[in-house]
Amino acid sequence: MTKRRSRGDGGLFWEESRQRWRAEITIGYSPSGKRRTRRSYAKTKTEAQSKLRDMRRELEEGVTEDRRYTVAQAVQDFLKYGLPRRSIGTVDKLTTLANKHIIADLGARKLRELSPEDVDQWLAGKAEVLSTRSLREVLSLLRRSIARAQKREKVRRNVVLLCEIPEGRPGRPSKSLTLAQAEAVLRAAEGTPMRAYIVVSLLTGARTEEMRALAWSHVDLVGKPDADPPVPPHMMVWRSVREHGDTKTKKSRRSLALPQRCVEALRAHQGKQAYLRRLAGDRWKETGLVFSSAVGTELDAANVRRAFRKVLDKAGLVAKDWTPRELRHSFVSLLSDSGMPIEQISRLMGHNGTAVTELVYRHQLRPVVEHGAEAMDRIFAGPEGDRAA
Repeated sequence: MTKRRSRGDGGLFWEESRQRWRAEITIGYSPSGKRRTRRSYAKTKTEAQSKLRDMRRELEEGVTEDRRYTVAQAVQDFLKYGLPRRSIGTVDKLTTLANKHIIADLGARKLRELSPEDVDQWLAGKAEVLSTRSLREVLSLLRRSIARAQKREKVRRNVVLLCEIPEGRPGRPSKSLTLAQAEAVLRAAEGTPMRAYIVVSLLTGARTEEMRALAWSHVDLVGKPDADPPVPPHMMVWRSVREHGDTKTKKSRRSLALPQRCVEALRAHQGKQAYLRRLAGDRWKETGLVFSSAVGTELDAANVRRAFRKVLDKAGLVAKDWTPRELRHSFVSLLSDSGMPIEQISRLMGHNGTAVTELVYRHQLRPVVEHGAEAMDRIFAGPEGDRAA
């Protein structure tokens, strides 16, 4: 008489509709109490018995991989549940990257069958069309998706951790305005709706996301000249258009003194905004923003970029080659060229330290540190130095 299997050992069944033997084992229960099973099919009973033994052994070893779980399912699950507190813009960007570069190429692959070689070949192909930075983003997205699946016992290991990022296509180089170009842009901005935005952004180095969220309640165009010490006109950079209004980092929350040119531009802008408010009437939406649309609503990045490029075109520059964020790069370049120490530039930029400033704005900083040479010339200036001269 055939010995009956113990409870939990699984079973073999002939499935008429598939004309296959089915090996089935219970791997647990859902929160609602529904039994969760794993199945595998074979043409012969002997082969099905072998698969059942393999499944039992994996279960005893604590392996509960989902054999049917695909790369696409892992990525889609991460996009849906693994991005809390991220802005809609960030989620949309990652979804586009995932659909175009991960799901389209690797999505159908069973996650447990994905190998380091598969990922290396995929990266090599993407290196021909993506910059190194974009490669880093898509690989990070795949790595985090698999890590989430691994925590939920969908897969045993994260093969992406075994892969290196290849060198991609050269990215768009960062650049900054020269002093002559900056003066030309400031002249071209006169009389345009972008005048105050460009003047303040170029002369304070505020980020575009901070400029778009700047409120009049955070701008003081008078200051406290009679205080001890005097408080100059300033703006408090405490908000951004990021999710929940947070700035990029804690150090980014800063108060910046306003140059006189900014004060004049903002006063003129305040008058123009009051005129637009009267013109719009009931259509005006009171947001308290410094930089808003003709009816008071928040500007989006496309609005700012389009208006900014009109000014650059007027200034005689190739408008399509520039974006508003390069006003911030120009701010760093102009201060560095004037001899300001990098520590002070870093504080004005709202960076956590000089390392960030040196890494992100390395092309805008003066390439030669001259303070040591100048100090040594002063120290050793003497008869020999005079003779050499």
